[in-house]
Amino acid sequence: MSPEKQVLNILMMLQDEYPDAGTMLRYNSEFELAVAVLLSAQSTDGQVNRVTGKLFEKYKEPADFVQIGLSELEELIKGVGLYRSKAKNIKKMSNMILDKFGGKVPRDFSSLLQLPGIGRKSANVILAVAFNQPGLGVDRHVHRVANRMGLVCGKNPAKTEMELKKLIPEEMWGKAHHLFIFHGRKVCKARKPDCSKCVVRNLCRQKTVLP
Repeated sequence: MSPEKQVLNILMMLQDEYPDAGTMLRYNSEFELAVAVLLSAQSTDGQVNRVTGKLFEKYKEPADFVQIGLSELEELIKGVGLYRSKAKNIKKMSNMILDKFGGKVPRDFSSLLQLPGIGRKSANVILAVAFNQPGLGVDRHVHRVANRMGLVCGKNPAKTEMELKKLIPEEMWGKAHHLFIFHGRKVCKARKPDCSKCVVRNLCRQKTVLP
């Protein structure tokens, strides 16, 4: 079986297993999604949603975050990891969106990468979720699952992203991101993968290693 056929079969089976796979972040605009994605680094979606549930009641647009004091913003997002650096990046990102992008979150990958606090994974997620454009974000779950299954051999998330994008059709990039995340959280966990419950076990190279 070719790698392309293998990954398509895996994605079809994961789609059947997780029909509701999608972003768990709560947002009401493209900008709110960008803020939520920035906050999600090294934090759970649940932590982010608890923070943004209150944050977005009062602060919704880039101009709101430009005006808020840094210490106040830090206090508001204290429930996520690295909140001090994230507060600085949110303010810098808001300034750049206003000054350079006319107050709107940019819709292309290279421009998104210019935003403070937005790396490749975040830019891919924003493209796919906010703008319905091809984007395949590789977080720790996607990186682990794709490499463990033998779909790719990426030493880092950027390499894994490039290899997956060669195997998966563009129109499936965004869905693949969410399917791998769901599977990584529920079954293909980092320390104790529950292979007995894995619907794609027969297509996974680890089946010969794990019970």
